[in-house]
Amino acid sequence: MDEVEQGLLVQPWAWLQLAENSLLAKAYITKQGYALLISDLQGVWHEQVDASVVSQRAKELNKRLTAPPEAFLSHLDNLLRPLLKNIDCPGKATFSCDHGAEALILRVRSELSGLPFYWNFHCILASPSLVSQHLIRPLMGMSLALQCQARELATLLRMKDLEIQDYQESGATLSRDRLKTEPFEETSFLEQFMVEKLPEACSVGDGRPFVTSLQNLYTAVATQEVQVRQKLEDTGDPQASGSASPHGTNSQPLNQPEEPASSASSHPEPEKEPTGTLGPVQRPQLSKVKRKKLKGLFS
Repeated sequence: MDEVEQGLLVQPWAWLQLAENSLLAKAYITKQGYALLISDLQGVWHEQVDASVVSQRAKELNKRLTAPPEAFLSHLDNLLRPLLKNIDCPGKATFSCDHGAEALILRVRSELSGLPFYWNFHCILASPSLVSQHLIRPLMGMSLALQCQARELATLLRMKDLEIQDYQESGATLSRDRLKTEPFEETSFLEQFMVEKLPEACSVGDGRPFVTSLQNLYTAVATQEVQVRQKLEDTGDPQASGSASPHGTNSQPLNQPEEPASSASSHPEPEKEPTGTLGPVQRPQLSKVKRKKLKGLFS
């Protein structure tokens, strides 16, 4: 995996609300070029260009502006960065989008050095391997990580129930009845969740819940994927061939992404012999259990 692919992969997805479209997008811009990925949950489009393409397109769209490609790239970064973070864009920039079955154009209009500045991102339909790299594999990893976290939480609840039982058997009582809880029963909890919470929990909508709630986990899983592929490449494993560029675009090397998420939060391997959604959890014995402080995936 080259640097531009790695840089784009570990970027979180952002939710864009344009006048006519709701989109998910991620971008990676440096002095040498940029890579952009956009989805409307029906299709995924992609563009990756180097500085020479940026220079040529800038001349075509902005005949009154003369500047090196690095200046245009820096300006595009200043325009896209706040947009992807859902804050006001500087310079009264406006964005619009036109797309069909095979292509998508994201149009930008702003000012640069007091003159009108125009830019068009020409995105083509992303290849299946690129969609897998940025969506399918990370989402599968996130599902496994959340399943493992749920099992850990179920175990912690059982330990808490044993702790409370021990206090009660020692004569301890609650000072406030409203704090009383029933012992955790995993099977009944799962059944109730499927009936009452599942429809709301899996409502994708326009993609905004995924962007606002899960991007720390997405970045951690994507970073783990990068590290695994790098190890395969370093050892000459043939599986590393799957990380080759799926779009075949020649571009200049790009810098590393800013502050990649630590791999400590990435998805762990699922426990052996899982059963059901969370899998059965053995009831621990109080005398043999040594409680430890667990760290959440989203901390």
